[in-house]
Amino acid sequence: MPTNPETTWLVTGLGNPGDQYTDSFHNLGFRVANRLKTLHCPEGTRWEALARGRLAKAELEGKRVILLKPQTFMNLSGESVRLAADRFGIPVERIIAVHDDLDLMPCDIRLKQGGGTAGHKGLESIIAHLHDPGFVRVRVGIGRHPHMSAEKWVLSRIPGDEEPSFARAVDEAARAVRLVLALGPELAMNETNRRSRTDDGDGD
Repeated sequence: MPTNPETTWLVTGLGNPGDQYTDSFHNLGFRVANRLKTLHCPEGTRWEALARGRLAKAELEGKRVILLKPQTFMNLSGESVRLAADRFGIPVERIIAVHDDLDLMPCDIRLKQGGGTAGHKGLESIIAHLHDPGFVRVRVGIGRHPHMSAEKWVLSRIPGDEEPSFARAVDEAARAVRLVLALGPELAMNETNRRSRTDDGDGD
C-alpha cells in the first residue's frame, strides 16, 4: 500500500520488546497495536523491522496508517517514533501514541492531545525527539498498587483474573484510535471521555 504524507497517520503502541514483558501492564500499547493489525491489515501481514521498531501498514477509517511498535525499550521510544515519522513525512498532529497510565483507574480509556507526561518515560522520550508534545495519546488505565513502586507495578504481569477486563480495554483503546481517525481528535476525545465517565461515574 503506498503512503501519502497528506493522509498518513502514525499509530505507535508503546511497550518493551522481549517475551518477559509480553503480559505486563507496560505492554498494553503493544497489545493495542497488535489488535489493530489483526483487524485492519490483510491476512498474513507480518511486522517489518524498520525505524528501530516493528512496523505494519493498514487502512483505518479511510486513512493510511503506519502501525509501529518501538523496539528500543520504553525509555527510548522516541527514537523509533521520530525515525518513522521522518521516513513517512508524518507531522506530530497525526501521531497517536497508545500507552498505559498509572493515573487512571484500571481499564479506563481516555484520550488527550498534547500536555504533560505524568512521568511516563515513553511519552517523555517521544516529546524529546519530536520537540513537540502535540501528538494524540490514548491512555489505558492501570491504576497504582498500594504496596508496590510504580516502576515494579508497570512491569508486573497482569493478574489472570483481571485479564478479561484488560482484553476488553485493549478493544476499547483500538476503538478510540479509530474514532480519532474517523472524527478527528477533538470529537473523538468528547466521545471517548464521555463514554468513560458514563462507565465509571467520575468526572476526570
